[in-house]
Amino acid sequence: MISLHLVFIKFLDSKLSTAFRESTAMDLFIVLVICLSCLIPFFLWNCNRAKGKLPPGPTPLPIIGNILQINIKNINKSLSKLAESYGPVFTVYFGMKPTVVLYGYEAVKEALIDRGEAFSGRGPFPVVDWINRGFGIIFSNGERWKLTRRFSITILRKMGMGKKTIEDRIQEEALCLVEALKKTNASPCDPAFLLGCAPCNVICSIIFQNRFEYDDKTFLTLIEYFQENFLILSTSWIQLYNAFPLLIHYLPGSHHVLFKNIAKQFEFIMEKIQEHQESLDFNNPRDFIDYFLIKIEKEKHNKQTEFTMDNLIITIWDMFGAGTETTSTTLRYGFLVLLKYPEITAKVQEEIHRVVGRHRSPCMQDRSRMPYTDAVVHEIQRYIDLIPNGLPHAVTQDIKFREYLIPKGTVILTSLTSVLQDDKEFPNPDRFDPGHFLDESGNFKKSDYFMAFSAGKRACLGEGLARMELFLLLTNILQHFTLKPLVDPKDIDTTPKVSGLGAMPPFFKLCFVPV
Repeated sequence: MISLHLVFIKFLDSKLSTAFRESTAMDLFIVLVICLSCLIPFFLWNCNRAKGKLPPGPTPLPIIGNILQINIKNINKSLSKLAESYGPVFTVYFGMKPTVVLYGYEAVKEALIDRGEAFSGRGPFPVVDWINRGFGIIFSNGERWKLTRRFSITILRKMGMGKKTIEDRIQEEALCLVEALKKTNASPCDPAFLLGCAPCNVICSIIFQNRFEYDDKTFLTLIEYFQENFLILSTSWIQLYNAFPLLIHYLPGSHHVLFKNIAKQFEFIMEKIQEHQESLDFNNPRDFIDYFLIKIEKEKHNKQTEFTMDNLIITIWDMFGAGTETTSTTLRYGFLVLLKYPEITAKVQEEIHRVVGRHRSPCMQDRSRMPYTDAVVHEIQRYIDLIPNGLPHAVTQDIKFREYLIPKGTVILTSLTSVLQDDKEFPNPDRFDPGHFLDESGNFKKSDYFMAFSAGKRACLGEGLARMELFLLLTNILQHFTLKPLVDPKDIDTTPKVSGLGAMPPFFKLCFVPV
């Protein structure tokens, strides 16, 4: 970035020098243009404030906003400091546009739950918006979002989500994962790909009624794209892209790798859709793609329909991304934490063997009789803080929030970190402690502060599926294996290697030693 600034300065300097030599009038003209360019952001800022009364916050600089006052490598730390100065509701500028930050449980709950409809818009996420063009479930808005989400939930329920049907699929996949881990022969291995295979196969079975063998090259490439994409989206470079998309988009950088990977994923999805079109039976839909294709055909004469091929492709991509990488990263990060705390891992295994035994696969009915294991799963999600600030929201109307007037369309950032690490609800929040979810009698204790899946109308669509996968996959693995670290547990560092959109665990290896 420094070299780019130097090139720009030299370019500007040469232009000004030429202008000075040619005429004083041209020189004055250039100075006027520069001054106006600097004043435009303040004009827009003042216009926006004239529309409403935004919460307080640090004064933005022209064009770049508050970017110099925010550590893009650790946005959470910066937001925490700003909250100390400006309170639980404040405004920051990532570039030229204002973002209202909600910090702490009370502010987040008031917006997402108590006033969920007004805060149900999806704010811009430029690096992804450039690709999905407002289609799908995650980044769409308005009627398209409502119709697509409602339809998807209906179909997922028909496909067995929340029922024994999907539980059976997860259990079958858990056994496949256990067999794959046995083949490592207790040798050191990177668990990333194997832990990605199981949740990806569950999603595959829902979307196109198929699963892949764990050594299938197409399957492994697909998982590699998701893992690399999630890592790229969590880097500080993408934070810069989202703040200055018009500038960063045309520069070299990792966003081009992201675009290339997504293009390949789209090719895979379109191939599957084409296969379904060739074998579609309108009277016997097999999976999510079939149901959506039938809906497209039924509404082909409706010019205003939201059920189009573009929407199908992006919706599938959304479901893959949300249903694969978040679950597999949580599992991977969870095993790193369990390696560091072997005494906690041993207590989980003791509970599994006492309640389930060694020969029957764990099921969801077991969870109510396994409070410690349930608490550990919740604590893993709380502790790793996978999506620190969720995805950006936007207000769907002009709204009075507390003593402020927030104009329609204003971006809202919800600090989920501030909720998951609230020291009043979770004493010593920086410490991994399953006791955060246990009462004095050792029973599982729910917490309204557990917002690992966000909350309100934009909460994760697949929350129920993810909860089921995390419990069943983790218990199946710990039923069959002891986790062996390659270093002393005291030397294991659980600090994320990057923390942007997501908190990514550092690279590690371990041995899965059969019990």
